[in-house]
Amino acid sequence: MTIQEEIRALKESRDAVILAHYYVEPEVQELADYVGDSFYLSKVAAGLQCKVLVFCGVSFMGESACLLSPEKEVLMPDPAADCPMAHMVTEDEVLKYRGYYDDLAVVCYINSTAEIKSWSDVCVTSANAVDIVRRLPQKNILFIPDKNLGRYVAAQVPEKNVLLVNGCCPVHQEMQLAELQALKEAHPEAAVCVHPECNEEVTALADYVGSTSGIIKFASASKGQEFIIGTEVGVLYKLQAENPDKRFYFVETTPICRDMKLVTLEKVLAVLKDGGSRVTVPAELAEKAKKPLERMLALAK
Repeated sequence: MTIQEEIRALKESRDAVILAHYYVEPEVQELADYVGDSFYLSKVAAGLQCKVLVFCGVSFMGESACLLSPEKEVLMPDPAADCPMAHMVTEDEVLKYRGYYDDLAVVCYINSTAEIKSWSDVCVTSANAVDIVRRLPQKNILFIPDKNLGRYVAAQVPEKNVLLVNGCCPVHQEMQLAELQALKEAHPEAAVCVHPECNEEVTALADYVGSTSGIIKFASASKGQEFIIGTEVGVLYKLQAENPDKRFYFVETTPICRDMKLVTLEKVLAVLKDGGSRVTVPAELAEKAKKPLERMLALAK
């Protein structure tokens, strides 16, 4: 029996569903029941009828699934898979801004810990941030923790006063403009598609800026044949699967999220066998942290 067959058999016996982010290894995406970005997976997790969720991603994703589906057993194949940006704001910073502005909404990128969500008014993802911020009644928006996504949102909703902290995704922040320009010179017909977590210089060069799922949709719908992709390299699996005749290029310093790559088929099998690495959120924290997630799902309908 192959490892894939073992996982499928255990999944059926345990009434489990496997969710995987686009950034995990291709063989994990191939085996998963659902593959997507944070917004898609958060919606799916909340609506599934099963006993067990195996979340192939990083820790904040497992926490979010636990918050939205407290009756389910949420398992992480590798509990060490974390997101540095998910920790990049303090409660003191949030309280400082709340003290400055009476008319303030704290908008929290879903790429954050449950504790940070508990300080917030609403969560967003890169796919829905602009629409949700635009719909909020408050003029003043504290966007946490990603300064790059927050800056992108601010440019799309100039009627709002968007305030930022200094968090970022290291993988996207460190993408080099010079490497992107070299790719563009080598492939002048290629459309440049980048994630809004990238730094300002990189997004300024892009033909399309959007979430991981947005990049996939753009490339699939485009009549073009070549694309320069400015996000984590794991998305290549889905891009090639949907567009076998198109060509995709990544910068020389390959954008790799080492935490996402910690998730392997062997670890998926192990967690289904022993049930370890179960995600838990303390009840008092969960009550506060799930409210901004629920508000996000309501506003994003």
